Parts: sequence; structure tokens; C-alpha cells
Amino acid sequence: MPQQFIDLILASASPRRAELLRQIGVRFSVQMADVPEIYRLGERPEDYVRRLSEAKARALAAGATLPVLGADTVVVCDGRVLEKPRDAEHAQAMLLRLANRRHQVMTGVALVDQARIEQQVVLTEVAFGPITPQQAAAYWHTGEPADKAGGYAIQGLAAVFVERIEGSFSNVVGLPLYETAQLLRAFAVPTGVVG
Repeated sequence: MPQQFIDLILASASPRRAELLRQIGVRFSVQMADVPEIYRLGERPEDYVRRLSEAKARALAAGATLPVLGADTVVVCDGRVLEKPRDAEHAQAMLLRLANRRHQVMTGVALVDQARIEQQVVLTEVAFGPITPQQAAAYWHTGEPADKAGGYAIQGLAAVFVERIEGSFSNVVGLPLYETAQLLRAFAVPTGVVG
């Protein structure tokens, strides 16, 4: 996409975040931010996603002429951060941990330019119904949970496990659109909605 048609840099390789930005009509380019996602012992989950989203945005903002959007999403169950699964055993254990209970999905969103940074942390409550070990194993074999926080994709096959959500659906997918649109307006980044 030619530079003159781009209003934003997305500091994420997540195809889900890119699709969500396209959904609201944002013109952007994608650049990968090389930021290690390492949880610090004792760090609160909301501080963790805030720190990572800012680090991702700042990693690309130094030489950028456009605002940079960074984001990070985690699943939190009983105060414990559940990130992307390491392997099949880890993915299935996470899914079974989430079964028959509520958990939180937190996304930190940071928008940075040469002069300032604005951030939001958004929380969504998700309740899962029962999940059998056989279902957890079958879900892993679909390939869908491999690169997802908490080992599931609410917008995909894992929707059958979701009893209810309270809060932003797009937050669970990876980018809370209402809050992101507010940040974009603050930086004069247009979306597809005018008026």
C-alpha cells in the first residue's frame, strides 16, 4: 500500500488485529515489533499488557512519521496469566482449566507518536461451559489454538465452549475496537465512520 494512503502503523503480526482494524476502515501498514513477551514475577496482568503494548509501539515509533499502534492480549484465570500454548499438552491443560468457570481477557492498547502516548487496558469476562479431555484434544488437532492467548479463539471453533461474555467481544479476539477507535480519534487517525 502506498505511504500516502496509510494513516497508522500496526506493530503486530496478528492477522486477527489486522482484520479488526480493516473492519473499522483504518488504513495501516503492518510491521513486526521485536519485543520479548516475558511475564515478570509478581507483575499484575493489567500492568503486563500495558507494558508490552507500549513497548511494541515504542519499538517502531522512533523513526516513524505516523502513529504506531501496539497491543497485547492475555487470558487470566484465578490471577494467573495464560498466554499462547507451548505444545498440545499445555494447550489442553489450559482449556480444561478454563472449563466450567469464568476468566478474564485483558488487552493493552497503546498509540504512540513522536510527541505522546495514550493507552487503554480493556477487560472482558468470559464464562466457559464444560469441556471434556476428548474435546480439548480434538480442538488442539484443528490447529486453531496454537498461537492464541489462553489456547482458544472465540471467533472460531472454540465458540462452542463459550457460555457467555460480559464486555467487548473484539477484545477477546485481540483488539477492543471501541477503545481503539477512541485512541485513534485522539491522534486524528481516521476510521471508516465519518461524521
